[in-house]
Amino acid sequence: MDQLRAIKYFIKVVETGSFTKAASTFNVPPSSLSRRVADLEQSLGATLLKRSTRIVKLTEVGQIYYNDVQQILNQLEQSNETVRSYQTTPMGHLRISSMVSFGEQILLPLLDEFSALYPEIVLDVSLSDELSALNRDDVDIAIRGGYAPNERVLAINLMDNSFIPVASPCYLTKHGTPQTVQELKQHKGLYFKTPTGPTPWLCDIEGQWQDVSGPAVAISNNGPWLAKKACNGEGILMSTRWALAPYLKSGKLQELKFEHELAITQNANMAVYLLYQKQGYLVPKVKAAVDFLVQKLKVTNEN
Repeated sequence: MDQLRAIKYFIKVVETGSFTKAASTFNVPPSSLSRRVADLEQSLGATLLKRSTRIVKLTEVGQIYYNDVQQILNQLEQSNETVRSYQTTPMGHLRISSMVSFGEQILLPLLDEFSALYPEIVLDVSLSDELSALNRDDVDIAIRGGYAPNERVLAINLMDNSFIPVASPCYLTKHGTPQTVQELKQHKGLYFKTPTGPTPWLCDIEGQWQDVSGPAVAISNNGPWLAKKACNGEGILMSTRWALAPYLKSGKLQELKFEHELAITQNANMAVYLLYQKQGYLVPKVKAAVDFLVQKLKVTNEN
């Protein structure tokens, strides 16, 4: 029995929910494909699929087997693609994951330029603030804010990701400009919500971390909405400098300066990281994207 072929047939049956549709994909008779899957089940000594006249479903052990072999085939395909495409034209599907605000404001405009340079690459872009693992989520490149991950991937520091406090001139005129971090407790707060919760206003005062957060008037994971509310004078906002850059440049918001620097975490060196697996860089489409984004974002950050 050709086990690899039988596994591919099995996976396609699961994906299509039909032996007939799976057979059509491989251009083989349904009876032939069905025999191959049955042989696979016999060799394993387990029933992988529940068959009926209308639908095909996975058994409990079939689900476990499907999850395992699908990951193995994905790794095999990546290895095959590495060999086939070594030193060739960048092409194929490129899967990129990015945090939402960074993706909308910075990444997507750059990818339009990238597509013009590499028309044979099909971009598959997902924007999410949920944490992800490259090997688990089937992603070629991920862009995340925070700290260099512990997982076995390469991480390139693209730019600073520390948060700064800002407010609109109209808010400061109405409520006054806080002179010390302790005065922030009496001011209205607009809070960015991460997957772990709203970001607090923290400050290291003489070696002791203190929470100086003011009462919340709005909490959201949508940065532009919070920035709009800040521009309308509804409260003080802490966000990343790169996200606030257009508002600071236009004068709609201004940075608040204090003797003690504010932060959203006690950990230092927050940054925006570009993440990818080491072996993925051998694939031309991944190498082209990594080199392009690093060059563009490093230049942007330096300017």
